[in-house]
This record gives sequence, C-alpha cells and structure tokens, in this order.
Amino acid sequence: MAEQFDLVVVGGGPGGYASAFYGASAGLNVALVEKDTLGGTCLNRGCIPAKAFLETAAARRHVQHATEFGIDAVLGDTDFAVAQARKQKIVDGLVKGLTGLVKAKKVTYFLGVGALNADNTVTVTGAEGTTQLTGHSVVLAAGSVPRVIPGFEPGGPVMTSDEVLMLDRIPARIAVIGGGAIGCEFASTFADLGAQVTILEGLPKILPGLDADLANVVVRSFQKKKIDIKTGVAVKSHAPTGSGSTVISYGENETLEVDAVIVSVGRRPFTDQLALGSTKVAVSDRGFVEVDEYCRTSVPDVYAIGDLINTPQLAHVAYAEAILVVKQVLGETAIPVNYNRVPWAIYCSPEVAWAGPGEEAAKAAGYDVVVSKHQFRANSRAMIIGETDGLVKIIAKKNADGTAGQVLGVHMVGPWVTEQLSGGYLAVNWEATVEEIAHFIQPHPSLSELFGETVMALTGRSINA
Repeated sequence: MAEQFDLVVVGGGPGGYASAFYGASAGLNVALVEKDTLGGTCLNRGCIPAKAFLETAAARRHVQHATEFGIDAVLGDTDFAVAQARKQKIVDGLVKGLTGLVKAKKVTYFLGVGALNADNTVTVTGAEGTTQLTGHSVVLAAGSVPRVIPGFEPGGPVMTSDEVLMLDRIPARIAVIGGGAIGCEFASTFADLGAQVTILEGLPKILPGLDADLANVVVRSFQKKKIDIKTGVAVKSHAPTGSGSTVISYGENETLEVDAVIVSVGRRPFTDQLALGSTKVAVSDRGFVEVDEYCRTSVPDVYAIGDLINTPQLAHVAYAEAILVVKQVLGETAIPVNYNRVPWAIYCSPEVAWAGPGEEAAKAAGYDVVVSKHQFRANSRAMIIGETDGLVKIIAKKNADGTAGQVLGVHMVGPWVTEQLSGGYLAVNWEATVEEIAHFIQPHPSLSELFGETVMALTGRSINA
C-alpha cells in the first residue's frame, strides 16, 4: 500500500524544503524526499559555502588595509583549510537546523531518489528498498547541476563549483571560464586571497545583461585586483603538463598555463532521476520542465519549481514559487511571481544588487526614462568604512511634463548593497513614484541614505548633490 499525503515534495533544496515547511505550517500532511542532504545545492555546494569564502576574502582585505585605520597588522598566509572547516561548520549548523524543522513541523522525510510515475505516485528508492508515496499534489524540486564544456569535464585541475567549494588550498594561478555572476564571485574571492586570476568570457563583456554603469564599476574594481579579463574569446582545449598544472588553448591560438580551471558556464536542470519520460510531464528542448505562470506542469496536480523550470535560478525565487504552489494546493488566492521584478544579488567585491530593468533594458522595452546616479565616494559612511567604489542608479518613467514618475528599476554596486536593496525592491514592486519615496527619511550616516539622495535628485532638488 502506498503511503498517503496531501503533498509530496521531491527535492530538499530551497524550493523543496520551502514547499514542505510552508505546507506543513498550514496544516498539510507533507512528505519530503531528498536523495542526499537537506539544503540542496544552495546550502551544501553553492550560495552558502561561496559566501563563506567571500567573507574569508573580505577578512584578508580588512587586514591588508588595517594600517589605514591606525592598526598595526601583518598580513600572513591564508590557511584555506581553516576557512574550509569554518565553511563546513556553518553548513552543518544550517543543515542541522533544517533537520530540526522537519521534526518540528511533522514533515515525513524520505532519504532516497524520488521518481514520478504515470499515475502521479512517487517511488522512493533508498538504501532499504523502495517506497510508494501518493499525494493529492506533487511538487518537483530536484534542482540543477553545473553545466560542463566538452573537453573540460571535472577532474584534476578542472573543477566546477562543486569541486571548488571543497578545496583546502588556494591555487596560485586560476582560470575562470565564464564571466557571469558565479564566475565573478569566484574570481573576486581567489584574487582577494592572493591568487593570479584570469577570466575567460565568450561574450563581449563580463556580467552580460547587467546595467552598463554597474558592470563598469565591477570591471574597474577587478582591474585593481589585477584580475585579467579576456572577453570575446572561446576556450578550445587544455593539456595537462604532468606537474599538476594545465595549459588552456583559447581565442586565436593563445595559451594560458594555470594550476586550476573553474568552469562556470551556468547550470542545467537536474531531471535525470525523476523518470519524467514515463509520464506526460512536458520537458523543453533545453531540459527545463515546462510550466505555466502558476508553476503547473502539463499534468494536473503536478507542479515544478526552482531550477527545474526556466525562471531565475535564485534560492529566494524558489521560495516564492514554493509559496505560490502551496497556496494553490490549499485553495487560496495565489499570485504569480513577477520575474521581471525579483531581487538579484551578486556577492563579488564590490557587491551588486538590483530589481527591475536597467537603463538600456527599460529603453528597449519602450519606456521614456529619467535616470539618477550617485556615487558612494561622496557618501560619509562609505568613507568611514573605506569602501567608496560604486554607485546607486535609479531608472524612473518620464511623465508627460518631463518630471520623474514611477520607479522602474533600482540598481546598486558597492559596499553591502545586497543588504540595502530591500527599499528599492519595495519601491519597484509597489510601483511607487519618485515623489512618494522622496518623502521618506533615511538614517544618517548610512550607506542606505545614498538611495534616498538618488531618489531626491529625481525630484529636481537635492541636498548633498
């Protein structure tokens, strides 16, 4: 006999555990299936480990500049094994917290591989055999895995994000293939930790799609870190030297010898073990599970969320999709996620954060816009903490009389902007106007007051600019 549940969730990453916990807190009888460790890629092999290492890099930067604050400090070697142990302690603590929530919320947990059957039941294959689960609704949240390049499969000096995050040493020379968000975070981390880093990007610029003003700040900052950025180049092959390093061939007969290659060219949906071929769940040519705006698949009562579907591959987007799905299961009013206005964050140094379209994207969408930009170098708090690279940029609709109206996009680059975006995110999603936001007070001195200054300037008046 199959075990009966209101909701069966396949995958224990952010989308999966959010579905399970949110559903259980609303009174649903929930089963959660995970083949490995709770937390998925984000917690175990992605967001959390990467940011832990970025903080190690930040600590080293602080020591480097300590004398500017009157502190006599000597910068020693970085023991990356200690950083690795610290990272793992953080991860283990968070996994333990999720495990405790499974018990506290009375979610039934199954350790094993979950596969969907044609009748919407789920077969769980674990160490002790198979179990059949039946749910009124099923959520597929199996996540994603790193994409690889032919000839650059993981092994030896070649790594994806999975292997990089398990290093216990800092390679002296690193090539990062791919200049997107993840690639730039790795480049920033290892450059700050003392490695010689080269970014190899096939497109004309790194961070494609990012507002040009923000991308330019990152490029200048990376150049200060002596990161060598090579754009418009394609990698061809690599040849191990026999002494641990390898020589990459790229571009027009150019070569680069490095001790490590980090392949960072995106992630693909991990549908491999879901057995969707035996069901009527539609999958696109690119491997994404096809869904409508409510995350409903082509099969009634079967939903798909997170990296399995072609939406922004962000943990917080998966959370939102989980809530969207559970509300439907509960029969409540469900509002689709507005993917054009979700918050984005890149945690390189300097950080990048935004919501809504950038200037070029807004114009391409047909908007007549008014733009305001203010630099962190004029911000008192940025001066105090010694991090003045960056800016806040706001894109607003132009009213018929030429004044600035509704805020379309808020884009930031600089110190701790990932922690400052919430005000801009709310402004964009509440479709607030410049006049409305300018009325509100920002604390002084603070980094966040630069947002207020940038808004105020759009009214045609200002104080500090």
